[in-house]
Amino acid sequence: MNGERVWLIPLRDLDADARAIQLNEVAQLQLSPGQERFVGDPLRMALAGLAEESRYPCVIESDGRAAGVLTLQRGAARLAGWPDDDSAWLLRGFLVDRRLQGRGIGRHAAVAAVGAAARLTARRRTGESGVVLSVNEANPAGLAAYRVAGFTDHGRYDGGPSGPQRTMFRRFPDATMR
Repeated sequence: MNGERVWLIPLRDLDADARAIQLNEVAQLQLSPGQERFVGDPLRMALAGLAEESRYPCVIESDGRAAGVLTLQRGAARLAGWPDDDSAWLLRGFLVDRRLQGRGIGRHAAVAAVGAAARLTARRRTGESGVVLSVNEANPAGLAAYRVAGFTDHGRYDGGPSGPQRTMFRRFPDATMR
């Protein structure tokens, strides 16, 4: 990662001016060719996250600028092929700007998202045990990055809009729940 650090900036925690600055940076993020098959428009995803109470959209910041976006969502784990909605946070709308891919930012952001979800669970006492996501089988880079970030494959999920998915899960470390 060339010494870069990754931070998650929760959009809900910002005042209106700081949120507008972050959303402007999100609007500048670029997708790789063909990536729109797997993720939506970054700004639309962030705004959708702010519009729904169960979602916690975050800007991924690296080297002092927006590097990507992701959203944690409560009560929606079945959307990733998980057996129930409430035992795990759903990680969705996750993307890293095409100009910054290959630096480990996505892997570090996925780990940070698990930590953020664990802290939200502890603070709200909601009982989730980890984070689940689905990744398209045609996205080998995504599959590899999530594995390196500690997610384990829990099988095929055919409910995704863009073809077969792999359901992946990472349990919260016990230390974060104390």
